[in-house]
Amino acid sequence: MKDFKILLLLDRLRWLFAKFGIDYPIMRKILQVKLLMDSRKAPAIIGQRNKKKQRNDSNQFIQSLWIYLIIGCFMIIFIVFGDHFLFQMSLYFGVLMFMVMMSVVSDFSTVLLDTRDKGMILTKPVNSRTLGLAKAIHVTIYMFYLTIAFSGPALIVSLFKHGFLFFILFIIELIFVNILIVVLTALLYMFVLRFFDGEKLKDVINYFQIMLSLGMAIGYQVLVRVFEFVDLEIVFNLSWWHYLIIPIWYGAAFEYVMNGMDRMYLMLTLFSIAVPILAIFYYLKLLPTFEHNLQKLSSVQIPKRKSTKSLFSRGGKWICQSREERIFYQFAHKMMKNEREFKLKVYPILGMSIVIPFIILFSFLRESNLSEITANNSYIIIYFSGLMIPTLVLMVQHSSNYKGAWIYKVAPLGDLSALKTGTLKAVLMNYVVPTMLFEGVLFTILYGGRIIPDLFAVLLAFSFLTVLCFQLFTPSLPFSEPMDTVQQSQGVKTFLSLILIVLLMGVHYLAIRLWDYGVYMYLIVLFFANALMWRKIN
Repeated sequence: MKDFKILLLLDRLRWLFAKFGIDYPIMRKILQVKLLMDSRKAPAIIGQRNKKKQRNDSNQFIQSLWIYLIIGCFMIIFIVFGDHFLFQMSLYFGVLMFMVMMSVVSDFSTVLLDTRDKGMILTKPVNSRTLGLAKAIHVTIYMFYLTIAFSGPALIVSLFKHGFLFFILFIIELIFVNILIVVLTALLYMFVLRFFDGEKLKDVINYFQIMLSLGMAIGYQVLVRVFEFVDLEIVFNLSWWHYLIIPIWYGAAFEYVMNGMDRMYLMLTLFSIAVPILAIFYYLKLLPTFEHNLQKLSSVQIPKRKSTKSLFSRGGKWICQSREERIFYQFAHKMMKNEREFKLKVYPILGMSIVIPFIILFSFLRESNLSEITANNSYIIIYFSGLMIPTLVLMVQHSSNYKGAWIYKVAPLGDLSALKTGTLKAVLMNYVVPTMLFEGVLFTILYGGRIIPDLFAVLLAFSFLTVLCFQLFTPSLPFSEPMDTVQQSQGVKTFLSLILIVLLMGVHYLAIRLWDYGVYMYLIVLFFANALMWRKIN
């Protein structure tokens, strides 16, 4: 069996694991198998027939890290300019924690909450603490890969710019912040598992992930507002609530070491080291309880039938043109509603899409008041709520029940266009339209009724973007590929989709700036563009 270099590095700490009652040889073997399984790409049953069959032993997550490397190159600016390390490094670690936490929540929660290996492993002479720590280390390994890609450029630049001491401190703080993120996420899941069970627990976990994503986004905005700019100087006045903002702990460590031993930063620096260590001890103590409570996720309860249907579930009657399309609309609606792994991937980005326009709006308040902002065309930032569309379209290919996709080939259908259009319309009615309604009401309250035509234009733009992303990035039929083929390489497609969103926003902005009735011209263009794209699917 292939031995991984990261495990050889882990071997140096086997004495430490033994002190905590961890069976290290067993844990190492579990990790080795998990890493080996990660490097094997599962085949899809549909949409892959024309592709060359080959064995791929390279890990797709590792191959996709170049995206984080590019973002990390832009983050060098926090290292190069200035020597106010508290401000610079707090912002740097704020961005880093946001990126890592989003990856943990959206991509690795299923690893921490996995119950499939319990029946196979815990029936052997393996204690639950060993299995639980193996899962946590499994996630931590990938978080370190992500962090190395993201922080590698900054580390290299820091060595030449600020010296060896800064470089070593940077590495130490990166290790502690990764440990803290994984352990805190696991502890939060532990808290949820303790107070809920059954189907209710599974729903609560989905909502919890949304709140976690929103909390990270809002917390980053709070971090920026901790610092004040007076006469081009950065001013920081320590208050008790600053101790609750984790990135400041790590920024304070650099300020304390590099700019003099100020006692004001000593306690914050100690927090950056002590809290991750204490969190590890607490997590190891509660690991058996955590693994025991994971059994709640395996419990099956027959849900009560609801006689009433939501407005969006009945939407297929109004927007679907044929009986087959209405059937597939209802099918996609139920699949997205009941697929928990689908919601684990989609809900975090859905929450972010809702809050991002308001985060940008609040950032404008630093330089202007609300009346000045609402008098201009800044409502165009509502386009950023479309960030969820690429993820929705990409995820709609996948299902935990993908083996049932053979039914597409034996169903008495002339073609499968009704399946595609019905699914896309379900995506629009279940996620895009509700989000636009929520955002539209709030933006109308802020900007007034004058933006209502613009909101209709944005909705048509999102419809166009949904179909375009499906045509460009979705080679397989809906719900026909396994969930474990969802790879981080899809981040490339998401990045390209972001460019499309910015282009649509730019065209909209130019239309309303250059012509008095530009928004109506834009509406007409979008109407015909949508008609063309939807007809192309058929």
